[in-house]
Amino acid sequence: MGIFTSCCRPSASDILTPDAETRRRQQVEAAERRANQEASRGVRDPEKMRRIQQRNEEMEKREQELTRQGGAALKWTSD
Repeated sequence: MGIFTSCCRPSASDILTPDAETRRRQQVEAAERRANQEASRGVRDPEKMRRIQQRNEEMEKREQELTRQGGAALKWTSD
């Protein structure tokens, strides 16, 4: 019975493990992939989402410039 199970599983010396640098690089790539997937979860149109974020950043920059120049920053309020 021991003979049959040993042919199905590779021994520890048969398994090739990458060096530490390769493993680290693969782990970083996997983490980046997971982060990208998590960021785009639930988003139908990632390009549209990117444009909206870019527009919001530009609006924030403009508001900051107005406050630095001493002008009143206009805020939209709904009653």
